[in-house]
Amino acid sequence: MRVLVVGSGGREHALVWAISASPLVDRLFCAPGNAGIAEEAECVAIAADNIRALVEFCGREQIDFVVVGPEIPLVAGLVDALEAEGIAAFGPTAAAAALEGSKAFTKDFCVRAQIPSAPYRRFRDPAAAKAYIATHGPPIVVKADGLAAGKGVTVATDLRAACRAVDEALVEARFGAAGQEIVVEDFLGGEEASFFALVDGETALPLATAQDYKRAGDADTGPNTGGMGALSPSPRLTPAIEGRVMERIILPAVTAMRDEGRRFRGVLYAGLMLTETGPKLLEFNARFGDPECQVLMMRLTSDLLPALIAAHDGVLKTVDLRWHPETALCVVMAARGYPSERRAASEIRGLEAAADDPQVKIFHAGTRRDGVKLVAEGGRVLGVTALDGDLARASARAYAAVDRIDWPEGFCRRDIGRLAVKD
Repeated sequence: MRVLVVGSGGREHALVWAISASPLVDRLFCAPGNAGIAEEAECVAIAADNIRALVEFCGREQIDFVVVGPEIPLVAGLVDALEAEGIAAFGPTAAAAALEGSKAFTKDFCVRAQIPSAPYRRFRDPAAAKAYIATHGPPIVVKADGLAAGKGVTVATDLRAACRAVDEALVEARFGAAGQEIVVEDFLGGEEASFFALVDGETALPLATAQDYKRAGDADTGPNTGGMGALSPSPRLTPAIEGRVMERIILPAVTAMRDEGRRFRGVLYAGLMLTETGPKLLEFNARFGDPECQVLMMRLTSDLLPALIAAHDGVLKTVDLRWHPETALCVVMAARGYPSERRAASEIRGLEAAADDPQVKIFHAGTRRDGVKLVAEGGRVLGVTALDGDLARASARAYAAVDRIDWPEGFCRRDIGRLAVKD
């Protein structure tokens, strides 16, 4: 098969790495890719949101199957455009990707499908939103409706912060069209976890469990980010909780989306809060998480590609995925100042030494080649991922590799997995 992976981040590097091992693959492309992906696939200089150019490339290169990594092209209808040309693609249509593209849609959908989630209100008028917040009181959560690159959610512990979040979206238009409407919802207390399932429109196949670390600083301090680390399996998602998530969240969502004419095929990612009264939905995403994908791919022993094709073809009932019993742990290295500041490109050295451990894989997220130099470009840059039978040893392996990387302009959290170890 001739396969194209769309995207350029750590998630896409992990997908390319897993798919490249499949005996079904003759040629593997990635658009646009990055410096790490270029070592395992042929990178094509087409942006992930350039739908017309991607469709033309697939036709010209006779691509058999496309795996769409990021949310932006999914919401924009890349899968629809590919399928219209007879090109098979893994991922939801634009109508189904609304589960990620619109938080307002998802909250209303949860009510219709009776999926447990936080009580909420939708607003376009800032004065009305502030009046509701003043009456309701903190802590409270303010979310931009659309895609905001992971920066559209504010967990406000006081009224001033909540009203500031309202102004950023509805008055200052910080998030552009994504912030023309906001969702204000109750704060949910508990432990966060991530739950992933492959979906073929009818059947849902749960994947291994994972959890990520959103805050920029140790001990969950600092601003929310796209993710500063992850581990799998999640010690907090017991088999009993997994069963409740499938029964009360995943399967009702799959059935309701089908019944509403938005049949979902692809990865359904449920961001969860494990509350005292059971798991509740924080958000749906329509693709693999990043950096959760990195730890999932490290643990997967089955061939990924046939499972993705089965999800597209509607035959997931025939698929049985196998996983390493060991723990995978990913430490994200980001440019200093992330997520608020954008740093100038900087050189990274020492990756060869860092990758000496055969149980460590370094996934690239924001890198490019400048001659022989490896250059960091972007916020999150590397995902240093280790596999070991013990969580504490997996953490030690990952951080030993991090310490071999010579990148003064980078930083990472130093406690990925530590809370889980204590638990």
